[in-house]
Amino acid sequence: MQAQPPEATLQFDIGSTDDSLERMIELFAEHGDIYRVYVPARQSHTYVIHHPDDVKRVLVSNHRNYTKGLGLDRVKILLGKGLMTSEAELWTRQRYMMQPFFHRRVITQFAEVIGTANSQLLTRWDDLARRGEPVNLTDEMSSLTLEIVLRAIFGHDLERMSQELGGNPFEVVTKEQGRNLQFAFKFRSLTKLVAGLIERRRREKQEHFDYVAMLMTARDKDSGAPMSERQLIDEILTLVVAGHETTASGLNWTWYLLSQHPEAEARLHAELDAVPDETAPSLPEMERLAYTQQVINEALRLYPPGWLLSRRTVQPDVLSGYEIPAGANVLLPLYLLHRHPRYWQDPDTFFPERFAPEHEAQRPRFAYMPFAAGPRHCIGETFALYEMLMHLHRIARHFRLVHVPDKPIELEAQINLRTRYPLHMRLERR
Repeated sequence: MQAQPPEATLQFDIGSTDDSLERMIELFAEHGDIYRVYVPARQSHTYVIHHPDDVKRVLVSNHRNYTKGLGLDRVKILLGKGLMTSEAELWTRQRYMMQPFFHRRVITQFAEVIGTANSQLLTRWDDLARRGEPVNLTDEMSSLTLEIVLRAIFGHDLERMSQELGGNPFEVVTKEQGRNLQFAFKFRSLTKLVAGLIERRRREKQEHFDYVAMLMTARDKDSGAPMSERQLIDEILTLVVAGHETTASGLNWTWYLLSQHPEAEARLHAELDAVPDETAPSLPEMERLAYTQQVINEALRLYPPGWLLSRRTVQPDVLSGYEIPAGANVLLPLYLLHRHPRYWQDPDTFFPERFAPEHEAQRPRFAYMPFAAGPRHCIGETFALYEMLMHLHRIARHFRLVHVPDKPIELEAQINLRTRYPLHMRLERR
């Protein structure tokens, strides 16, 4: 066993700088599956891994030896101690209480919410198409997914809050592009609004079907106690952010890739045209759209919204035969894992068919995981995929989207992997 993996000659705050992804692409090409970078600001090494076996060990088989890593403090300012940031016993308790609310039987009951939002989008796009106006796809996907997640969380109270306040109070999520302290302050100011909604629901005692209602009924499996009000608010605000940005980014990239690959687009259209044009199809109906799923999977492979996972060792560990000390930050760049040339043929090519069943056995299980893996995998994975499938089912049968190349396609790899500039599309009726 070698004591330490290869070390990059470059010293920088890896994972936290604007050019981290660009540099990590170069370092992966130079050093391979594992290397370390000295970070002067922390006076320690950060370890970067790309091998599926190491990924499995960190996230699954030895996950108890790892806590959340780099960037957690910044996210905690925004989301408090919600499911995305909590650790140890608190996370275990919250995950147990919330898991039933993301069961397939529950998620499919949001069909009307997702369907209505897409119907409204379809009406708006019909009007724009008649006038020959292009759409800002990036903004449209952000607004659509925010509408869906807010309706799922707050139900009919979203309209009441908007009327009382003269507008949607959560629009800050789409209007403020930066994820800095200024945004965190504005977003956390919504705490009082959510607390007021919770208090009103307790007072009025009306029945609701939404995530606020479900979280209010959640009980600890041992004590039978409900969530504290602070914890309840943190979980609600976490759902707003986590349930919106990743899905919006995934759809943004999906439409762009379809616009660049007419053969894949034609095959998608053929599959969608062969099924009924339903407003609110069920989750099982959407999962029968095999090629549509492959398109989404391939978009998430090439451009995983959560492009980088970070963990920190509790006790020393061994990865790829190298010793990793206790307290070390370990980075898992999903962007590079999903393009690893050892496990993906023509890894930079958009080829949805690689997700057909006959190809699944050709790669390791942990070479693809856009929603992470193990106990801390994304609790909203099924909801997000249902939302994306239904969106394509409703919209792609009516429109082709043609990219209007007004700006270069550049990556912005911050908390999520986004396009640096908004994508604009010309709407063509089919």
